[in-house]
Amino acid sequence: MKNSILISLLLLFAQLSLGQNTWTAEKVMEYRNITDTHISPDGKFVAYVVNEALMDEETSEYNSQIWVAATDGSMDVQYTRGDKSSSSPQFSPDGQQIAFLSSRADGKSQVFVMRLMGGEARQVSHVESGVSSFKWSPDGQKIAFIMSDPETEEEKKQKKGKSDVILVDQNYKYNHLYTLTFPEDPREETVTRQLTSGEFHVNGFDWSPDGSRIVFSFANNPTINENLLASDISIIPSDSGQVTPIVKRPGVDQNPVFSPDGNWIAFESTGGQPERVGLSDIYKVSANGGELIELQKSPDRNASIQAWSPDGNAILISESYKTSRVLLAIPSNKDQDLPEGDYMAYSESKLPIITAIEGASGAFSVSASGNSISFTYEDLNTPEEVFVAGLHGENATKVTRINADFNAPELGKTEIITWKSKDGLEIEGLLTYPVDYEEGKKYPIILQIHGGPAGVFSQTYTGAPSIYMTQFFAQEGFIVLRPNPRGSTGYGKQFRYANVMDWGFGDYEDLITGVDHVLDMGIADENNQFVMGWSYGGYMTSWIVSQTDRFNAASMGAGLPNLISMVSTTDIPDYIVVHAGDKEYWEDYEEYEKHSAIYYMQNVVTPTQVIHGANDLRVPLAQGQEFYNSLKRKGVDTEMIMYPRTPHGPREPKFLMDVSPRILTWFEKYME
Repeated sequence: MKNSILISLLLLFAQLSLGQNTWTAEKVMEYRNITDTHISPDGKFVAYVVNEALMDEETSEYNSQIWVAATDGSMDVQYTRGDKSSSSPQFSPDGQQIAFLSSRADGKSQVFVMRLMGGEARQVSHVESGVSSFKWSPDGQKIAFIMSDPETEEEKKQKKGKSDVILVDQNYKYNHLYTLTFPEDPREETVTRQLTSGEFHVNGFDWSPDGSRIVFSFANNPTINENLLASDISIIPSDSGQVTPIVKRPGVDQNPVFSPDGNWIAFESTGGQPERVGLSDIYKVSANGGELIELQKSPDRNASIQAWSPDGNAILISESYKTSRVLLAIPSNKDQDLPEGDYMAYSESKLPIITAIEGASGAFSVSASGNSISFTYEDLNTPEEVFVAGLHGENATKVTRINADFNAPELGKTEIITWKSKDGLEIEGLLTYPVDYEEGKKYPIILQIHGGPAGVFSQTYTGAPSIYMTQFFAQEGFIVLRPNPRGSTGYGKQFRYANVMDWGFGDYEDLITGVDHVLDMGIADENNQFVMGWSYGGYMTSWIVSQTDRFNAASMGAGLPNLISMVSTTDIPDYIVVHAGDKEYWEDYEEYEKHSAIYYMQNVVTPTQVIHGANDLRVPLAQGQEFYNSLKRKGVDTEMIMYPRTPHGPREPKFLMDVSPRILTWFEKYME
């Protein structure tokens, strides 16, 4: 191990002395992400958010600031600055102002407004709990926003007196709707009014086109588990009044959006029953309530509404398609029945596919005029930037150069490959070659497994920061295979549901046959195989080392090796239960044990590193501790890395930057 570290240091010093530009963890962290776009009503400008890492001796945080680009390419400037981040930009309906969120004033997220042509930002909200999301009214005279219930005076007193006992699943802080109204005299303060109250949790809303009403969706309480199970839709006058139910049934109905004429409300739905594996179809209902109308199913049945088309004839949605993320249109009147999951049938029909299927698009925004859209775009070899296009995707043009100065080193080539699993199911994945790949030479291979299980590896830029830095490993001479096994999103409902009651079996074969396929290609060294994954990927890592000894070493990140203790401690228990056949563990111990690596511990011989966040509620820390302590007591070589202040994945740049080098050191220790 000492020799391996010494060699790595010598190589690094040699590269620095020669001025070589290589993929190090530090280099990857120079990349800047774009997290949001909002196009002006006339389509002439795009506001967008740039997120970058700030690190020095005492700092490790991300800072987001707002930039504005002209869609004709004549301007691209930074609009906000400072130690505090700014985010969520929205143009006013007349296009003359930009509202955004920032905690720059009082440490709470508040709404600020500044003129498009520059000047000082003006704080327009002064609310106790801070604003989580907001939208301008159609006339620009109001802003509606969501805020959680503030602490009561008694709660403040208890906190100050150190008697603030937590009563679990009691005294929830609910999100509710508010409006702020701009005064005629801009020197006066805005007026804030609370619209909703009670024991329900608002999770989305939209203004009617005439500004008279606000439609909103809500869950029973703020817990993530409850929001995955049930959500209904109601409507309220925008100047307050009686709440009127619009959609009330079992399952999740959320993200309501008014049609341009105000007559209809489109929304995402699980179809009248909970679908805890994951399902989102598009429905519509009259703005006055009534029959719920199911629209054309999208290819993945995992649709996210972005906007109505200006003529009201279509609803623009985004979702994954295999390794891409796209924007497409669903007719607002169901007039055809295309086969589920068949993306090519959509391409050949009259349903327009708006963005490219090569690469990944996101952060969509549609101009109020309906003439143009803005979005981010990247592909395997191209950093993320902001693009604008016509409503049908025509004349797509890049309008930013945020990563133009990134100075990327040479990339290891990445390609999409497919193979047949043991049962004949076709599986797709991304294969990245070493940076200095030489034909005829065999290289160590890393099997990287995504989370979820309904995650997906997409055609995003391979030099961008992540828990596992693809090009960092490619620079160090590894082949990296990133499969999308059954259970992944992007391949239709049937594929996504295919691993229910099957964790560790069909998906295991999908992964292992993928590694075998790369070995058969003649480019991977069968004597140097490694595996790593986070969350569900960590689960599969623990499972793999309990089923085979073929891997030299493994790294389990936020893994869940014990489904019984997992389901009784996680914040999403129903997600685990549905994958176990909709039975609680006390109703079927065998089913939970059958799929838990901890019950096959006697088989584990693979040196396994364990990495976990100290504040993880999704996969509680005890899951990592169980496996680490079991490995240690069994005499299998292990180490545990625990990141303080960290939930379900690193949030601080220095921690994110730390993960891949630690895994590399662990893998190199077991290289033959």
